[in-house]
Amino acid sequence: MNRYPRDMLGHGPTPPDAGWPGGARIAVQIVLNYEEGGENCILHGDAASEAFLSDIAGAAMWPGQRHWNMESIYEYGARAGFWRLHRLFTSLGIPLTIYGVATALARSPEQVAAMQDAGWEIASHGFKWVEHKDMPEEEERAAIAEAIRLHTEVTGERPLGWYTGRCSANTVRLVTEAGGFAYISDTYDDDLPYWIEHGDRDQLIIPYTLEANDMRFATSPGWITGDQFERYLKDAFDTLYAEGEAGGAKMMSIGLHNRLIGRPGKMAGLKRFLEYAQAHQGVWFPRRIDVARHWAEHHPHTRFERPSRMSRDTFVARFGGIFEHSPWIAERAFALELGPAHDTAVGVHSALARMFRAATPEERLGVLKAHPDLAGKLAQAKRLTAESTGEQASAGLDALTDAERARFGDLNAKYMEKHGFPFIIAVRDHDKAGILSAFERRLANPTDAELPEACKQVERIALLRLKDLLP
Repeated sequence: MNRYPRDMLGHGPTPPDAGWPGGARIAVQIVLNYEEGGENCILHGDAASEAFLSDIAGAAMWPGQRHWNMESIYEYGARAGFWRLHRLFTSLGIPLTIYGVATALARSPEQVAAMQDAGWEIASHGFKWVEHKDMPEEEERAAIAEAIRLHTEVTGERPLGWYTGRCSANTVRLVTEAGGFAYISDTYDDDLPYWIEHGDRDQLIIPYTLEANDMRFATSPGWITGDQFERYLKDAFDTLYAEGEAGGAKMMSIGLHNRLIGRPGKMAGLKRFLEYAQAHQGVWFPRRIDVARHWAEHHPHTRFERPSRMSRDTFVARFGGIFEHSPWIAERAFALELGPAHDTAVGVHSALARMFRAATPEERLGVLKAHPDLAGKLAQAKRLTAESTGEQASAGLDALTDAERARFGDLNAKYMEKHGFPFIIAVRDHDKAGILSAFERRLANPTDAELPEACKQVERIALLRLKDLLP
């Protein structure tokens, strides 16, 4: 099976209305990353110093050495930045989700106590603030287990949320397998939560953000002054707020770091944004766990048989009749690179239509000839497929007067004689009068113009049939 694992569809053209509590138009969810004391450092048993997310321009890892300046910048986050942010958010009554690196939490008991006293959620940010991308699978699985163990030991509660950040391609799967998490946030692929399936587990994903994130004070292109960050946050908020006002409540994620936004000149812009957002009606400031619980209650996952995961026999049995009496189209479509984007009516239609279009002229003509006459002898003898029977009945072609039946019979004969294949139209798009009008108009077309129109109608019929079967 040639299958593509990435999901390019997501919620699709009509995302769900989040339905936030109190009818809120937007949920503004703020994460404070607590990494200080969990970063790369030879004191922590690492091979080199940290080089990521600091105000040191062009920082590089120093193998086998302590980087005193880097360490002190991280220490600023714990010693000063955290407390400045703690005062800000508690004074505004805005609860946070902490992404807490387990080893960092273990080295910061006063900060952990302050988080808990404020009612903030402490989610897991892994065991250490290090790269996972090169970890063998078993090593990463062990690191996840150790993060859960130490987090529980330090905070007194097992984490219900997870975000690695410096993750591997295996991270989301391994955390799902570990179980017990209300959500995982190691993705950046949507504005709203969504579900994934792994084995018999349905796992909620709450995407995070790297753009509405103060990390861009330490990257290029990025922020230089607090008002740049403020302006970006306001623009994002205004856009999502307007979308929520128009219908379909949205979510805005904001990512913060003690050692970055905790600096006075940077935090001023954040404070102005928070006051701006609080001045609006219909704004909810949840912790991430609150979002997860709301989504699980109001948008529970529903499983269905996904075409991209079907066996060949099941796929052909299910879709072999979508193109009239032409199962070979489904057989060929099964061999395509199918994935989550093909688990909808439009997705399967795309795969089937590609094989119809790629077929030889003789094969396409065979598909056209497999279609029955409209209100013809097969219909009268009740020998149509179930799909064709329902379609013709939907336009009233199963209840014709003698005069109408004679008219259809005459048009069928003339059309077949001229073009060499039956007249095909997606009858569910028309009423009886519209079908007759199209019949008479298209009868006059030259065959080289009518052939592509007939093929277009075959594809339209296929799409309508698939919409009866799939989301």
